[in-house]
Amino acid sequence: MSARNHFGQHRHLVHQLVWTRRGVLTVQVEAQAWFLPSIPAGLAHLTRSADHAWMRSPYFLSSRCPIPWSTATVVAVGPLLRELLDHLAVTDLPPAQRIRAEAVLFDLLHPMPAATLPLPMPTEPRARRVADCLVADPTDDPTVARFATDAGVSARTLRRTFAAQTGMTFEQWRRHARLRAAMPALAAGVPVSTAARRAGYATPSAFVAAFCRAVGVPPGVYFTHHPSQHHPPGKHDDQPT
Repeated sequence: MSARNHFGQHRHLVHQLVWTRRGVLTVQVEAQAWFLPSIPAGLAHLTRSADHAWMRSPYFLSSRCPIPWSTATVVAVGPLLRELLDHLAVTDLPPAQRIRAEAVLFDLLHPMPAATLPLPMPTEPRARRVADCLVADPTDDPTVARFATDAGVSARTLRRTFAAQTGMTFEQWRRHARLRAAMPALAAGVPVSTAARRAGYATPSAFVAAFCRAVGVPPGVYFTHHPSQHHPPGKHDDQPT
């Protein structure tokens, strides 16, 4: 995929596994997003490239896929799985060989203990302006009272609106916005200290602590394992745009 290209929201009738050997892709499923060296598809999803990305994307018939997962799942991609992904990309692979290779691949798909970073956007106009400002510049660090004043609303009302419309406190939402801003840099191999500054954290240790609380593992563990993601099939098979 070329830089800043995208496939619009779509679904597949078959299971899909997406992995990138180089570059960074973003896959979004509703409010959840993955910024990884390897990523998912399958449910209604949208895929974007942050930079030039080189990817593999095998599809699997439901009748031949023994995996019972019903939602997007992060999996680790090791050396053998990488080789199988390259092997399955051969267009004239005989059907019997393809079936045997797929069976080995399924045995190698193991979920990683990591969470996504949902970022549902509020719809109330004043809260949405605040949310847009935070996404545009996560390093900006005014208080909630300052944000409320700039938006022409009380701090209490702003907090209440975020909680009601996003299911998250203002602080939780802001933390997710900051961590999501750092994800493409981390996936591209940028040092944690640099990613922390881009996300508005004063120190790398504060950033790592926030990442662990939100995602479940440190950034080094999350990205060292070269995670990929697998989605089950959707009900429709729209063409990407």
